[in-house]
Amino acid sequence: MDSFKSSLALFILVAIIGAGDGGNVTYDGRSLIIDGQHKILFSGSIHYPRSTPQMWPHLIGKAKSGGIDVIDTYVFWNIHEPQQGKFDFTGRRDIVRFIRVIQAHGLYVCLRIGPFIQGEWSYGGLPFWLHNVPGIVFRTDNEPFKYHMKRYAQMIVKLMKSENLFASQGGPIILSQIENEYGMVARAFKKEGKAYVKWAAKMAVELDTGVPWVMCKQDDAPDPVINACNGRQCGETFKGPNSPNKPAVWTENWTSFYQTFGEEPLKRSAEDIAFQVALFIVKNGSFVNYYMYHGGTNFGRNASQFVITSYYDQAPLDEYGLPRQPKWGHLRELHAAVKLCEKPLLSGLRTTTSLGKLQTAFVFGNNAELCAAFLMNQDTIHSTVHFLNSSYTLSPKSISVLPDCKNVDFNTAKVNAQYTTRTREPRQKLSSPHMWEEYTETIPTFSETTIRSGYLLEHMNTTQDTSDYLWQIFRFQQPEPAESILKVNHIGHVLHAFANGRFIGSMHGAFKAQRFLLEKNMSLINGTNNIALLSVMVGLPNSGAHLERRVGGSRSVKIWNGKQSLYFNKYSWGYQVGLHGEQVNVYTDHGSATVQWKQYTDSKSQPLTWYKASFDTPKGNDPVALNLGTMGKGEAWVNGQSIGRYWVSFHTTKGTPSQIWYHVPRSFLNPNNNLLVILEEEKEGNPLGITIDTVSITEVCGHVSSSHPPPVVSSRRRSHNRTEHPHLKYRYDKRPKVQLQCPYGKKISKVLFASFGSPKGNCWRHFLGSCHSPNSLAVVQKACLKKSRCSVPVWSKTFGGDPCSHTIKSLLVHAQCS
Repeated sequence: MDSFKSSLALFILVAIIGAGDGGNVTYDGRSLIIDGQHKILFSGSIHYPRSTPQMWPHLIGKAKSGGIDVIDTYVFWNIHEPQQGKFDFTGRRDIVRFIRVIQAHGLYVCLRIGPFIQGEWSYGGLPFWLHNVPGIVFRTDNEPFKYHMKRYAQMIVKLMKSENLFASQGGPIILSQIENEYGMVARAFKKEGKAYVKWAAKMAVELDTGVPWVMCKQDDAPDPVINACNGRQCGETFKGPNSPNKPAVWTENWTSFYQTFGEEPLKRSAEDIAFQVALFIVKNGSFVNYYMYHGGTNFGRNASQFVITSYYDQAPLDEYGLPRQPKWGHLRELHAAVKLCEKPLLSGLRTTTSLGKLQTAFVFGNNAELCAAFLMNQDTIHSTVHFLNSSYTLSPKSISVLPDCKNVDFNTAKVNAQYTTRTREPRQKLSSPHMWEEYTETIPTFSETTIRSGYLLEHMNTTQDTSDYLWQIFRFQQPEPAESILKVNHIGHVLHAFANGRFIGSMHGAFKAQRFLLEKNMSLINGTNNIALLSVMVGLPNSGAHLERRVGGSRSVKIWNGKQSLYFNKYSWGYQVGLHGEQVNVYTDHGSATVQWKQYTDSKSQPLTWYKASFDTPKGNDPVALNLGTMGKGEAWVNGQSIGRYWVSFHTTKGTPSQIWYHVPRSFLNPNNNLLVILEEEKEGNPLGITIDTVSITEVCGHVSSSHPPPVVSSRRRSHNRTEHPHLKYRYDKRPKVQLQCPYGKKISKVLFASFGSPKGNCWRHFLGSCHSPNSLAVVQKACLKKSRCSVPVWSKTFGGDPCSHTIKSLLVHAQCS
């Protein structure tokens, strides 16, 4: 019996893996062609180093159930070759394992090799040692850069081939990308840039992967490389393929946008995304990739300059991998509706008919049996149109999808999907001073520095990306005590200043204004004065032409002593890279034992303090987050693994931090006694307010009207057998309905609000309207309570009668999951 189960499991696994195998991949002017079949493909970006191997199966599984066909990822050069010739493909860097998980779920892969990727990743994914190659100029017709770029691309392709991962070998990789958004910098390189693009395309094709290549934001991508679109509105802005033999590909449909410290998140509605995707499809688009589908976490020091640790949390799957509703569900409905139209869409026959000044019908297919229509309303008000002898009311700024040219199965502006509330619950408070120990960095003096120079050194060249921190120290003689002013011109990102070991002040720039002037009062003593400047980078730059020339750090230093200005640009400077705690790995068990910790005190007399505590892992499976809302700026480690930079004290224009919660993957944790170490740069940080929280979906809500189309992806009602009750098929399946579903392991425990009629407001602020069925609550409770999912048709008979005739009714249900 055990042998039979093992054989069955192996058979199922092979069958699943086979589903994601690409086979022969070509293309024409309509789409990619996989094993002779034209395909319309929906793709989602999930980056392997921004999550963990333990999270990958869940993330990819949720993407698949959301209607995703392809997983798209960059290849991150700087984490794979951090030192020249020394490679690392372990843990979160295990790209082969990541692709194998995708393959096991029956999905395809789009591999964006770059090697430059941008991606809000430190140095655009380029390893910093590349900066030191003599004579190098990044991303142009430069022999040193081309040599290393080609060597790396060859290595990645060789690795993929050795594992039989390209579709031409039976693997899941159906598409690859070379370079990334080169059109953004091409003008700076003039003719050398054009030569580089041709070289890069030729080099990629000669790697002989057996699958097509793309270049995004590259209108002149050389044949046979496909030019692709990036942006939020490619349905409107894409000029199209640069050859009639190439398909229309959208490599980055931004589901929100990356966020920087000091800025509010940019949110994008599910309706807007769906409209642009549908518009791209009707303009012969056949491949759409959501950037990001899951953003994840910028662990360690991998985020680029000023980018927060949480990445694209507003994506269809949030930072923790939880569905971001209604975005995830609305796009799933769109994907299902488009796939119902796939045959007529790919038939190659399209007609476009005007239905009004701002209304258009796109019709695909050649007869009544092979016909799909997309009715677009670009107006800001509802519009009634006549199409094929029928009348349709189109929502503002929307596209209706008619898979049979008759019935509306989906409208981009009408959301059937549920809305959800994400809750963070404190599970352990670290509020007792006895829980914490502290270790304060000693401010170095000039004589303790190991690097010397007769002028100010540039930050990045000096640190070589081994630390965010660089001490810049000088000393001078003062004949008498004096009150003075220190002035430092600095190029991002942060500067802390100390005079004779005492903190005198800080200043920082911002993502869009990185230069600043620190001007602080200080007291000088009679004799030798040591002035220590701690220059801090918050991520390396990741974009722009001549990235190898970008600089940071202090540019000029002077002191006004009440009588004259003393300039120290060309002076004897001492340098120290990094902090002592970093050098001894104080955030690990071994390194922690090498320094002298003391019991926590609330003195706050000096910044640059390390704090240490331990905590137990919260029970259950909900994601874990560290609430650092009472801290200032720094970095946090759990069991020796960095969960990223935090900067709670940098507030947005609304007066709130850009990020308070920091994801701690459960794979980082032990059941008990997890080591938490925090480096706090500022004086005001208070570790006693830190809590260990869990993150979960606690409330679900649906708001659907009788004018909505029925859901394309409908929950199966188990209480009816459709073979025995065919008359119920229309009565149940062809009605709009509110569908609610709690997360795995939870059930609907309470109906907080239910109204069939004309409820006012939205899912989170609602009240009864002038029309309301008194049976609303009882009907919904009967259908939903104590169930993990439920479905309630928006139909008067469901509620025992029509509470107000001649009115479009809607149903709003708000429920609690526990």
